[in-house]
Amino acid sequence: MPLMTFHTETLRVRTGSHETVHDLTADCERFLAAHAVGRDGLLNLFVPHATAGLAILETGAGSDDDLLAILQTLLPPTHPWHHRHGTPGHGRDHVLPALVPPHATLPVTSGHLALGTWQSVCLVDTNIAKDNRQVRLSFLG
Repeated sequence: MPLMTFHTETLRVRTGSHETVHDLTADCERFLAAHAVGRDGLLNLFVPHATAGLAILETGAGSDDDLLAILQTLLPPTHPWHHRHGTPGHGRDHVLPALVPPHATLPVTSGHLALGTWQSVCLVDTNIAKDNRQVRLSFLG
C-alpha cells in the first residue's frame, strides 16, 4: 500500500475593486506539479473569508459573467440587508458563501486535476471593499 502524502500552501489572490470570478485552475495545476507528481488523490481548496466562495464552471464563454449577473439578481445590493456595515449592499457578500461555498474537493489523477473539458476552478468574490484574498490548497495523495 503506498504511503499517504499531504501538502498544503496558501495562495494569495488579488481580486481588484470589482465583483469577479477569478480562474484558479492554473494555480492549482502549479501546486500539483510541485506536490503531486504522478500521484492520485484529492485537492481541497478553502477560502478563509466570510464573503467569498469557490465555483467549478466554464470561464471565458460568458458563464462567469452569467454567474455574477444571477448573483446580482438573487442577492441585490439594494436589498435592505440586516448586516449593514461596510460598503452599500455588503450584507449580500456575507450571504454569498451559502450559495457559492468557500470550499471544494477535487479528484487528482496522475498529478493533474480530473476536471471535465470545460471546467475551471474559480474564486467568486463580490466584496468590492476587499481586494486581497487567500485560498488554502491542500493535496492528500
